[in-house]
Amino acid sequence: MPKVFERNGFKFFFFANEGNPREPVHIHVRKGEKLAKFWLKPNVLLGDNYGFSSKELNWIEEEIEKNLDIIQGKWNDFFGIGSKSPKDLV
Repeated sequence: MPKVFERNGFKFFFFANEGNPREPVHIHVRKGEKLAKFWLKPNVLLGDNYGFSSKELNWIEEEIEKNLDIIQGKWNDFFGIGSKSPKDLV
């Protein structure tokens, strides 16, 4: 489970073995027992939410938007994908 970054106790990560074939680029966020999944293409979009409030989800979405390059870079590095440009999201 590669961790991409952590802010204010919110852990942003992805699973190394999720989906066969692998799902398009996305990020999971956990804080305590709460968990959410956001798709990154074509826009940041909530996929699943287990326990986060609307206020927390808005903050998470803003953090994802601010860190798209970092998320995409970690995804590409981990899965061996050449381009790190957000427009080339898998």
